[in-house]
Amino acid sequence: MQWGNFLAKEAATHGLSLKQTAAFIKYFKTENLGKNDAQLASELNVEVAAFRKWMSEVYDKFAQNYPELAISNSRGKLKKLQAYLSAKYNSELDVLKPLAAMKLLKSLVVRERLQQEAWVARRICKFLQYLPLALELVGRYLDKMPDLSLETLLKRLEEKRLEHEKLHPQGDGVFGHGEWGMGHGEESPMPNAQFPKSAGDYPSPPTREWSFPPTFNEAVVNANSLMDYESGLAEAFELSWEHLDENAQNFGCLLSLCALADIPLSLETIQDEKKQQLNEKAIADLLELHLLQRKNKETYRLNPLIRQLIQMKLDKSSEADETKTKFAAMMLEVAKLIPQQLNPEDILNLTPHIPHITEVAIHLSQYLSDKNLITLLTKLAWFYQGQGLYQQAEPWLRQCVEITQNPLGLEHADVVANLNNLALLYESTERYSEAEPLYQQALELSKRLLGDNHLDVATSLNNLARIYEFTGRYSEAEPLLEEVLELRKRLLGEEHIDVATSLSYLALLYESTGRYSEAEPLYQQALELWKRLVGEEHPNVATTLNNLAALYCYTKRYSEAEPLFEQALELRKRLLGKEHIDVGTSLNNLAQLYEFTGRYNKAEPLYQQALELSKRLLGHNHPDVAISLNNLAALYRNIKRYRKAKPLFEQALKICERTLGVNHPTTMTIRANYASFLTEAYH
Repeated sequence: MQWGNFLAKEAATHGLSLKQTAAFIKYFKTENLGKNDAQLASELNVEVAAFRKWMSEVYDKFAQNYPELAISNSRGKLKKLQAYLSAKYNSELDVLKPLAAMKLLKSLVVRERLQQEAWVARRICKFLQYLPLALELVGRYLDKMPDLSLETLLKRLEEKRLEHEKLHPQGDGVFGHGEWGMGHGEESPMPNAQFPKSAGDYPSPPTREWSFPPTFNEAVVNANSLMDYESGLAEAFELSWEHLDENAQNFGCLLSLCALADIPLSLETIQDEKKQQLNEKAIADLLELHLLQRKNKETYRLNPLIRQLIQMKLDKSSEADETKTKFAAMMLEVAKLIPQQLNPEDILNLTPHIPHITEVAIHLSQYLSDKNLITLLTKLAWFYQGQGLYQQAEPWLRQCVEITQNPLGLEHADVVANLNNLALLYESTERYSEAEPLYQQALELSKRLLGDNHLDVATSLNNLARIYEFTGRYSEAEPLLEEVLELRKRLLGEEHIDVATSLSYLALLYESTGRYSEAEPLYQQALELWKRLVGEEHPNVATTLNNLAALYCYTKRYSEAEPLFEQALELRKRLLGKEHIDVGTSLNNLAQLYEFTGRYNKAEPLYQQALELSKRLLGHNHPDVAISLNNLAALYRNIKRYRKAKPLFEQALKICERTLGVNHPTTMTIRANYASFLTEAYH
């Protein structure tokens, strides 16, 4: 297989559109590696902006199957993709020299056996085009058939080719699962109104239409005819496949639906002992014939070409739909294990499964109901969102919203949940202008279907009010929050946790507008209500103590704020454990109080603890880590320790640019802080 055909196959495998495929093949063709984007775009007769947009989309599609690609910085993305493609091409198609091919075959087959039919052995190597994978398959097959002569083996290979040529005179096209299909997707829960975050956390032009050059159309055709039975691999595979029993074949077909990534297989979790034994035997049989590769304990991999050949077998069988439905259901159950709030252990355990869940989301969505597809997509989004990888999370949540545009069979809660989930992501990344219309849609839908006097309406009002507050539109937020408070009091009574939450939100708004005298009694009411309803040993009590302490800081009542911050910190450590992100928030807030009061020696270790905690819990590339870096850098700037401040500002800026984008408000704030620091430190 030539490099160009390999690229075309990769384009088809990853479901690239026609325009994306054209840009992808043009960019990575060997003769074009020295050309810049403008030259490549000109050769395709498109605008440079369009070409770059398509290449960005190409990378994102590959990154969906391979999460390790998603963490590259923007400048190194396509270089990393080039390295990935080159490594994969070499591993698939590293054609050997004749002598090296014979040497490989000798390592797989008893020497005396080859010596007896040395000439035939050389003919077999030539028939197999000196392809290592094909030689491996034949060698393992011969090992299973000790009395089979090489002459007979060669005849069987030749017969397989003749059989294929009679059935498919012009080559049997190999097709992937197809383009992104709108399938039918369990109900994803509508997020409840979250308790307010602790105060004190600072944080293309249009293109012309175009026609594809002839070489592009040829490339697309080649993508569907790569397995043309000329390399000998398919014949070698056929002999090995026929040697498997039905159980092993069925298991192989199931595995072929996995993504092109490591496959985690833990059979000990299977409760049915008979089924466990059958799966163990199937794996052993596939390994023995080299149709499956073992990487390490409970981790396996299918060669991409073997995977395609097995998929061909599956697609021709009468059980194809049943197998695909079964695989989709299996991946759905794994996806359900993804929590909305991830910890490092979750990330470690779930990462190996993500490419295979993604494979279902992209290629097998039609085998899930709408409700189940929404659940799977939402869980995928949570996996990335929980790590601060908002750009990777967004497409899945957008897909959920698109499904609900045709809400046949979907309930009101499904539609509102998906609008809220996507809006919450936009809110988390401070894209308030995009979040606002989604929250408005959710509110209008809730009112229309449920009436004005419903708790879901109160939740939607609260969500919309938050956007108004975040964008400084306090006069619009205030009546909504007041309406939410009155609605909840009327429907739930004054002694309810949702009423305590509303009191806190309204107090936060008054605080934001400098109306501290109005905010303070609301915080105090909320605090007393929390204590009565859930007891003094509760995380929400700690949060309210923290918020009230922050208000005292704003009014320079530091002596009143300090004991409350300390109570909140100790309460969180006791209730949540020392390894919790809310503990990091309290450490940060107490450090700020020490900084405000000139106790820099006490502030520094708390900032450092908060930073290390956020790194452990969220990973080194999370936006919250950037904020902690910024806070510590600001402290060093204030005490003139410029050498320590500079790398921290730089790290913070780099993380935000990578995770949030260069134009995000948090990124711009940290960039401004860094610029101000440079002016002060070096002028």
